[in-house]
Amino acid sequence: MSATPVDDGPAEPVALWGAEGGFVTPTTNVLRPPKVVLYSDGLVIVDASRQLKLTDAEVDETVTSMETYLTGQSPTATPRPGAPMVTDVPATVLGVRGKDGKMLEVRVPALEQVSGFYPKELLDAKKLMEGLATRAAASGTDYVSTRVRIVAEGAASAEGKPAPWPAGVPEPSGTVDPVWQKDVEGAAVSAITKAVPAGQEHGRPLFKTGSGALFVLSWRYLLPDE
Repeated sequence: MSATPVDDGPAEPVALWGAEGGFVTPTTNVLRPPKVVLYSDGLVIVDASRQLKLTDAEVDETVTSMETYLTGQSPTATPRPGAPMVTDVPATVLGVRGKDGKMLEVRVPALEQVSGFYPKELLDAKKLMEGLATRAAASGTDYVSTRVRIVAEGAASAEGKPAPWPAGVPEPSGTVDPVWQKDVEGAAVSAITKAVPAGQEHGRPLFKTGSGALFVLSWRYLLPDE
C-alpha cells in the first residue's frame, strides 16, 4: 500500500542529491542511482539501498531549505577564480521541486574537491542531503523493490569458472557495446538477486549465456519513479 494520498497521485521526487559524469566504468554509469532522493510522501531512498520515512513537516522543511539554497543559482555552477583545475571526477547534482512543479537542478563540477570556491548555499544544500543519508544509514531500513535494473558487461577474457546464466533472467543478444541493460520484474527479480546477492556485485560475478558468451552481471533496485 502506498502512503501517498489518493488525490496527490503517485509520489514524486521533491529533493535530490546525486552525481553524474566523471571517470567511471560503463556499468557504474548505467547503474548509478541518486545518492539521496526525497519523495513527496516523505520516503527517502539512499543509494537505492537504504530507506527512511520523514514526517510531512520534515518534508516541507527540507524542500523549503533546498529552495532557499538553490534558487538563483546557475544551472551549472562555476567556481570562483583561482580554483584548481580538477578533471575526471563526477559533478554533484542538487535538485528541488519548485512551487511551479518543475525540478530545479544545479550541477556543481568537483564540488568536494574545490568546495571553498563555490557559494556557501551549495555546500549547505549538500550538507542537508548528507544528513538524510546519515540518518538512513543509522536508523533506516533496507530498500528493496519489485523491479530491478540488470547490467551485463562483456568479459571474454575473464578468469575464473563462470556460473550458468540465471534461469528466468533475459540474456543479451547481439553485440554488447559497452554494456547491456534490462529492467525486469516478477520472477526475474528473484532469480537475479539470488544469483548475485546484494553487496556482492563488486565481486565481478561471471556468468555464461546459452550461446557461450561470458558476462559480468550487476544490478540494483529501481526507484519508484524509474
